[in-house]
Amino acid sequence: MTHPTPIRPPRAGTRPRVLDLFCHRGGMAMGYHQAGFDVVGVDLDASCAEEYPFTFVHGDAIEYLLAHGHEYDLVHGSPPCQAYTPLNAYNHKTYPDLIAPTRTAMRAVGRPYVIENVEAARPEMVNPVMLCGPMFGLRIYRHRLFEASFPLVPPPHPAHVARCSRNGYLPTLERPFMTITGGRHSKAWQRAAAEAMGTPWITTIRGVCEAIPPAYAKHIGQAALAMLAQAPEVAA
Repeated sequence: MTHPTPIRPPRAGTRPRVLDLFCHRGGMAMGYHQAGFDVVGVDLDASCAEEYPFTFVHGDAIEYLLAHGHEYDLVHGSPPCQAYTPLNAYNHKTYPDLIAPTRTAMRAVGRPYVIENVEAARPEMVNPVMLCGPMFGLRIYRHRLFEASFPLVPPPHPAHVARCSRNGYLPTLERPFMTITGGRHSKAWQRAAAEAMGTPWITTIRGVCEAIPPAYAKHIGQAALAMLAQAPEVAA
């Protein structure tokens, strides 16, 4: 648990709403939808609208959060991860460091929140929980960290005993797990990667490589719904 945040139940007869910030192509969005949320996504990359499976808003995530976050029952944010990855060590580019500003804005809005990022961002996060593909029966090792303002318990973490295919190669009997990172890959690889991730609607290689398996968000969404169901009625 991180910063204590009051949780209000959604209005009777309505589905709860989640605001999906830095939404990209909607991996987290689909999981929240499967858990029982209506989803609105926000991203500065207008091309995301081509594949995002729910309502999409083209705009600055933090600005939209401060203006409209109070309208939602849950806020999720996946700030850009490049500032925390090994990529930043050798390409000599400057990437935005948005985890802390995102958290500050989420706390200012006062709704339950989730922040996602890569393992290398752990020092920037508050008591994050790590999720991994085999926890959900997926044939990928894709560790992601999640900081939540409500209790979040991960499933058991199976040992990493299966071997991974090389990046850009299809899985085999000897290497049944996929490695999904950027590169110049074939369309056959892209389709297999999307299937392994649980994101078959994503048809671009970049979209698949930057996506998060919906199973992770479904697990988090179910935890959030349990909290919403127990929350007392409070003024909006």
